[in-house]
Amino acid sequence: MLEVTGFTKRFRGIAALDNVDFSLNEGEVHALLGENGAGKSTLINLIAGTFPWAEGVYRINGRTITSLTPQVAQEIGIAAVFQEFSLVPDLTVVENIFLGREQSSGLFLKRKQMRQAAAELLDSLGFHLPLDEKVAFLSRAQKQMVEIAKALRMRPKVLILDEPTASLTDGEAEKLFNAVALLKARGVGIIYVSHRMSEIRNLSDRVTVLRGGKKIGTVVTAEISDEGLIEMMVGRPVEQLFPKIEHKPGAVRLEVRDLTTEKRSVIGASFTARAGEVVGLAGLVGCGRSELCRAVFGLETIEAGTISLGDKPVERPTPTSMLAANVCYFPADRGSEGLALARSARENATMSSLDLPALSSGPVLKFWRETEAIKEPLGNLALRPMAPERRASAFSGGNQQKLMLARGLMKSFDVYLFDEPTVGIDVGAKADVYNLIKSLVEAGASVVVSTSELPELINLASRVYVMHEGKIVAELAQHELSEAQVLSHYFGGHA
Repeated sequence: MLEVTGFTKRFRGIAALDNVDFSLNEGEVHALLGENGAGKSTLINLIAGTFPWAEGVYRINGRTITSLTPQVAQEIGIAAVFQEFSLVPDLTVVENIFLGREQSSGLFLKRKQMRQAAAELLDSLGFHLPLDEKVAFLSRAQKQMVEIAKALRMRPKVLILDEPTASLTDGEAEKLFNAVALLKARGVGIIYVSHRMSEIRNLSDRVTVLRGGKKIGTVVTAEISDEGLIEMMVGRPVEQLFPKIEHKPGAVRLEVRDLTTEKRSVIGASFTARAGEVVGLAGLVGCGRSELCRAVFGLETIEAGTISLGDKPVERPTPTSMLAANVCYFPADRGSEGLALARSARENATMSSLDLPALSSGPVLKFWRETEAIKEPLGNLALRPMAPERRASAFSGGNQQKLMLARGLMKSFDVYLFDEPTVGIDVGAKADVYNLIKSLVEAGASVVVSTSELPELINLASRVYVMHEGKIVAELAQHELSEAQVLSHYFGGHA
């Protein structure tokens, strides 16, 4: 139903996509796989009409398309759900779902009918959302659901899903997978972009792998192993994704006792993190582990409990005071909280270290020193491209993550709090993040990792705390770490 041949796209003379072929059949899930910067986003943006292609032929149902805009793409049955949301914050859930395709009678909107149609659509997907709430007040997961519903309301012939489960809980993701199965049965062709190998394995019929803007190959999913796909992605066999970390637990760097947040997202939580070790926080999305990290850093109001750094109690933590106390926090949502997307890579890397004598003298910033100071941290993280003056928004997801992490390498911190450090990034970028964690721990830092990826906890942590409904329900030592053992506590039960 969809075929592109010889697709090429250049930005400032650099080929983001080079002579790529891609096809999609009716009732097929065709996955796109590749490292960040491989060309996946460029390809799906060309197919969705976001920007024009330089060379190549585009056909849909045998009809050749010579030019395309997002509006024309929608008219011919192509809908896209991108990682970056296209929602209007000041409009309600219903208004966003019908945005641009409102139902009306003369000059008047059929609000009652639209609300009923939105409710039926969300119910069919199993998504529970407050229909009259403004999108600005929704969680990221809820916004993701609105985007998916908005795309499906068009009854598309081709649906593009770009990392659709990155913000969803396991239960919500399962509902999305059921919707994908229903769409397949109706003959909808689905282009599915994900870094989660299990999703690609379970959902897709074929996989096309891109690397460096070029097509490496298209394979039948059932006929290739995960190792084979990873090798196609990175161009070399991946023997060991997780580095071996030499944990040498020392003095307690961070101690939290009976901490409860004002919103009750964390209730009576206690844990310790020592120098020279990785401490994991496990649990389902929404269990409170993210809020616990945020509370420690001063981003959630604390109702009760204590926080100590070494032997010094912390009174009313704020991000400024915690940074000054050598605590570094990396949020899960790099787009809205972790980066100033309109600012350069240089500014993003140095923004938490502007008080260093090398970068400032009193109130005067030594701009000429910044470029030199960021060379080592950005080099260690293998930022691609190495373009310090490029806007953060112009980098791929994995390289945006590296920009945020570079902030933690500008100076030495005693405690690092990582919240979902590898969400939405490829296997190569994940390996870079894991090696960063290894280097920090082996240099004597205390690292806390909150993640929904069980393999990360099992392979990186020396101890894991499991959370359920805001409470810490278990502490597991390294020799106790297995998927079954960790999962047995996810619902508050015991092995």
